[in-house]
Amino acid sequence: MAELVEPAGSARESALSDSLSAEAGWVRCSDGLVVQANLGAAVLAGVHAPEELIGQSLAGLLAEDQFGQRVLRPDGTSVEVTALRLEPDAAGTTVVFAPAVHNGLFSVEELVEVQRVSGLGSFVHIVAEGRTYYSEPLYELLGVGHGHEDTEAALLFKTHPEDLPAVIEFRERLIESTDGKPIELELRERDSDRVFLVRAQPVFNEHGAVYQVRGIVQDISKLREPDRQRSLDRRLFEDAQRVALLGTWAWNTTTGECVWSTMLYELFGVEPRPVMTYDDYLEFVHPDDRAWVDRTWRQLAETGEAVVCEYRVLRPDGSIRVFRCRGASFAGRKDGPVMVGTAQDVTEQRSTESRMQRSSQRFTDLVAITPVGIGLFDAGERLVDANDALCRLLGMDLERLRGTTAEKLTHPEHDPKARLAAGQRVMVTAAGDPVYCELNVVSSVADDGRRFWLVVFQDVTERLRAAELLRHQATHDDLTGLPGRVAVKDLLADLLSAPCAKDVALLFCDVDNFKRVNDSLGHDAGDELLIALARRLEDGLPEGCTAARMSGDEYVVICPDQNKVGGVDALATKVAHLFRTAVPVRGQLLRVSASVGAAVPTGPDTTAADLLRFADAAMFEAKRRGAGRVSLANAALMASADSQMYLEGQLREALGNDGLVLHYQPVVGVDGTILTAEALVRWPHPDRGLLSPAQFLPVAEQGDLLRDLDRWVLRTALREAKTWPELGGRQVSVAINLAGLVPGDPEFVDVVATAIAGSGVEWERVVLELVETSFVDLPSRSRTAMADLVSRGVRFAVDDFGTGYSSLARLKDLPAQIIKVDRRFVAGIGTDPSDFAVARAVVDLARAMGRSCVAEGVETATQFSMLRDIGVEAYQGWLLSRAVPADEFRALLDLGPLHVPS
Repeated sequence: MAELVEPAGSARESALSDSLSAEAGWVRCSDGLVVQANLGAAVLAGVHAPEELIGQSLAGLLAEDQFGQRVLRPDGTSVEVTALRLEPDAAGTTVVFAPAVHNGLFSVEELVEVQRVSGLGSFVHIVAEGRTYYSEPLYELLGVGHGHEDTEAALLFKTHPEDLPAVIEFRERLIESTDGKPIELELRERDSDRVFLVRAQPVFNEHGAVYQVRGIVQDISKLREPDRQRSLDRRLFEDAQRVALLGTWAWNTTTGECVWSTMLYELFGVEPRPVMTYDDYLEFVHPDDRAWVDRTWRQLAETGEAVVCEYRVLRPDGSIRVFRCRGASFAGRKDGPVMVGTAQDVTEQRSTESRMQRSSQRFTDLVAITPVGIGLFDAGERLVDANDALCRLLGMDLERLRGTTAEKLTHPEHDPKARLAAGQRVMVTAAGDPVYCELNVVSSVADDGRRFWLVVFQDVTERLRAAELLRHQATHDDLTGLPGRVAVKDLLADLLSAPCAKDVALLFCDVDNFKRVNDSLGHDAGDELLIALARRLEDGLPEGCTAARMSGDEYVVICPDQNKVGGVDALATKVAHLFRTAVPVRGQLLRVSASVGAAVPTGPDTTAADLLRFADAAMFEAKRRGAGRVSLANAALMASADSQMYLEGQLREALGNDGLVLHYQPVVGVDGTILTAEALVRWPHPDRGLLSPAQFLPVAEQGDLLRDLDRWVLRTALREAKTWPELGGRQVSVAINLAGLVPGDPEFVDVVATAIAGSGVEWERVVLELVETSFVDLPSRSRTAMADLVSRGVRFAVDDFGTGYSSLARLKDLPAQIIKVDRRFVAGIGTDPSDFAVARAVVDLARAMGRSCVAEGVETATQFSMLRDIGVEAYQGWLLSRAVPADEFRALLDLGPLHVPS
């Protein structure tokens, strides 16, 4: 549409002025910015070239107020103009303007030029004369010559016949108009695709009668091209539905009304209806499938999560078809939420699959005798065939299972949309009970080229239950029965994610001078004291508060709502009072107390780890003040804890992005042959350079990252060891230090076994090193876990032997095959007779008990010689080689045996 901005002239009026020498200007705009201009626009705007207007805003170029329209110039002046804004098209909005004359009218030449530029023409109809006058651009636009006897008749002849009644009504409305409002009409040309917009307005005389009609005609064909394209797309879509046997539907869950495409009615074998309801639709679903299909769609309506299902349809003619349907939610409609989707007839596809099933008797005979469940799934993860074991496992017969998707066989506890893949998956029985399975998946191709999946289902429900029991035991303290560190973190995480997280309070308590009890009365007495304090906490804490034991003599108290207990200060004072007591132990009355640190969340982003760090820092501040004191975490304490947290975050990121590296230090035999390489982790910190374990292991321990760090080192060391060359026909072993992943972990065996199996490294090449204290008082389940790995070839080494709490007499009880003599004894072996005696005693005992010895920290030839003389079999230290990066270690292996003192 084009809007003529008054004043405007008639096509039959003569020129009003010869004084206008300036050319009419025009600019084309997109998003309010000038993208094209002519020379006339540049002259009126006071610039040298049209290019200088490109990028300028239209609002900054053309101004309009009560005095008229003006073009604003860079020097602050302006030029009065008369402007015409044209209907937007694909190229943007066009604005034409020309200098205003004294009487405020365009010249005829200018108006003609404006109309040509804008792709429109104008007309004036004189009612009294019954005649219409056309502008020169309108003749050109419509392709009608001036000399035609009846121009109006010629134009009517060019109009599409179906639009002629609208033309007659258009004329009558204009002549009979009483309000003077513009009227619009769209017309099509008879022999082309052109579309014109006619906009006209009646003009009244002093008696209120219409004496004149003014209007414009504009070619808007380009504006209607998208509509034509949409119409074409709609036809193509309908054709595609017919080819694919696919229909579309929409369901208003509030009103129950459904809208079906024409193709969907055909697929269901019914005639189109004025109204189709959801209940009408369900009548077509096979009675055996109707209930679960209804539940599926109701679930879609309730959750809005997209669904895919396949079911049978019973058509009015009695035939049964198989439909595959997809549905999704389309919210935001005024009359309620709308579900939309597709339905495709896949009967022939399923028929083909059935024929394939019947021809697979050999497969059925083979898998029927195996005790584990085996299923054959097609590319769409629909079950094609299964053995009796899988049917028994899921509690369904084969006919019921066939055609069922893996999603339908998956328990809601597991992500039902997860693709079939090796690993654990929770299946569902016919009774709705969960079955925990270990899946092994193999992809294959049938004779006809279609891909299918062979899936083995191993029922591991009992094994997982046993593991869950072990995991529960691992989360609780064996001595006191209180929740342990893992349980504390889980409980805090739940509380801090709840709406009332701001009311949570955490107390960190450390028994004062507890070491003196152990040293003077023994560990058993210390255990009695810890148990007594645990019972006292359980009995004396306010309702809702939870007591837990972190480790050693450290307890925590978790309060979900400090307001109910009088505030964090009152709670901390009460807990300190509970610890300040006399406990009878071994016939003695022990007076004890505890230092208590308290912390509350600082904001919605506070995590369980943050709260533990803040409370721990406050506890140390209380202990610094003296026994039995209470301290509340403040900004300074939390800032210190946050600094550690920042480094912890960087370490966590480095773990996730393989930002750590391993160096390897050889362990050599008496002749210099490299027997083993110990993997030592390093951190190339982006700001602080290469960090040794001593610089970041405390941060990992504080942030509970030791287990993740061990798993990373284990995987990486095994992967790199797989690439090492052989030495003299044998492979070099790899030794890995473990600190967080220990035999007491319920998943210890699974994690280690999975890492070794995944790397392809021989089990006999793996040495797991643990510090001496990790072997002390191992429970039976931990010893069993170690024995399982040892039976496969893995060896365990006692790292830093002689520095822990055990005596030499305990050496025989350590479930390890390698003893590593600590460097502190090796360092003084040539100068301190005591160190020499200890080292020799360890070597003699180890040899007598069938264990091998490795000396750590060998740095001098004297140390090497003396250790060799007492029978040490392997050596590790700077005398032989420092720890070197992985590439350098591989090069070191290529050089053969290392040099050793003669």
